[in-house]
Amino acid sequence: MKILLTGKNGQVGFELQRALAPLGEVVAVDHQECDLADPDAIRRLVAEVKPQVIINPAAYTAVDKAESEPALARAINGTAPGVFGEEAARLGALVIHYSTDYVFDGSKPGAYLETDAPNPQSVYGQTKLAGEQALQASGADCLIFRTSWVFGAHGANFAKTMLRLAAERDGLKIVADQFGAPTSAALLADVTAQVLGRYQREGRVGFPFGLYHLVAGGCTTWHEYAQTVVRAAQAAGKPLKLTADEILPITTADYPLPAPRPSNSRLDTSRLRQTFGLELPDWHSGLDHVLQQIF
Repeated sequence: MKILLTGKNGQVGFELQRALAPLGEVVAVDHQECDLADPDAIRRLVAEVKPQVIINPAAYTAVDKAESEPALARAINGTAPGVFGEEAARLGALVIHYSTDYVFDGSKPGAYLETDAPNPQSVYGQTKLAGEQALQASGADCLIFRTSWVFGAHGANFAKTMLRLAAERDGLKIVADQFGAPTSAALLADVTAQVLGRYQREGRVGFPFGLYHLVAGGCTTWHEYAQTVVRAAQAAGKPLKLTADEILPITTADYPLPAPRPSNSRLDTSRLRQTFGLELPDWHSGLDHVLQQIF
């Protein structure tokens, strides 16, 4: 099986190279090798590689910057997935794409289902939703995994930022009224590989393509998440300027940002777990593993 992978230097792309290696030949590219804002470059790449599977974790992820760069965000997040889909449909290839909790407005009391109506409140969320829709309209066989709060040992993320700030600052205030599940890039990669392995064994006839929510188990807030990271660093003997208990909770209103964040980012993973017979570990498990690698 020949697999075309975008975003090879991103958090998820980095882990996917490891997880996909046993399944076939992985042709991994980054922004320098293919500008996803250029549809012609995408078409040339797919024509050259002729993959059986296209996996697209690459995205414009600068959530706040997207508010001032909507055209670029839309090109990468909204248009590119549809172009990949059109080219995949010509080849009879599968596309696996990743989306986000930001397609929802965060006002639902419980966890979001795949059937809940999207209502993105930011340019980032709007463009990611547009990408889902463009891929689904392309005619290609596709799997779309919506996820949230992604972190990994490779690349920049919230956990690494908290470690850096805890070593630099005497005080820290973190939002405590947004809820979600920190999800490791390794979990996303491993689940992708398991699902793709089933596709490889069974073929496309009767395969359950479609949209799935994929996050780690459990739920937390950014504030509790930060405290968990710092407690682990304390336990590992890392030199810090503050303790976990000195991280103070604040509200979203106390920390205004250009792009609105969903207050509720919880995603219900029942459909994914039941369809593919998967168990998704609690978010603490993935965090512990990544922190061990960082420490």
